[in-house]
Amino acid sequence: MNWYVVYVQSKKEKKVADVLQQMQIEVYCPLIKEVRQWSDRKKTIESPLFKSYVFVRLHDKDRSNVFSVPGVVRYLFWLGQPAIVRDEEISIIKKWLEDDSIEEITLHKLLPGDEILIKNGLLKDKKAVIQEIGKKRMRLALPGLNIIINAKIKDVV
Repeated sequence: MNWYVVYVQSKKEKKVADVLQQMQIEVYCPLIKEVRQWSDRKKTIESPLFKSYVFVRLHDKDRSNVFSVPGVVRYLFWLGQPAIVRDEEISIIKKWLEDDSIEEITLHKLLPGDEILIKNGLLKDKKAVIQEIGKKRMRLALPGLNIIINAKIKDVV
């Protein structure tokens, strides 16, 4: 059995996860606690870590079963195939969320203008500024060396 990523309608993550569980499908919807401020009060709520996504663990032949649940839109695909999340990655997410020493988790997309540190290759430990992001490649400017690089995303971050 594999973990798949299901894209769901906005703000329906918890409801979809509950219905999938009732259908005896193993589901994981990572939740984080957030303090929300209203005009008259503060309240701690649980909201999904990944907006519009839930993880389901099932056999490939059973993937169509999730479409009977209201709010399910589609599977997330990677390179023309349904995206598969490794068990280790799900375990890491669970471990982070259970760790009391981590107070806040936020997700950020890489955007043009962001500064990054190259971790591998000939330019290891060099700072670069993102100029353009594609599906598999990224254009980076290295101001210290006065050059521009086209790099595979996997190799950069």
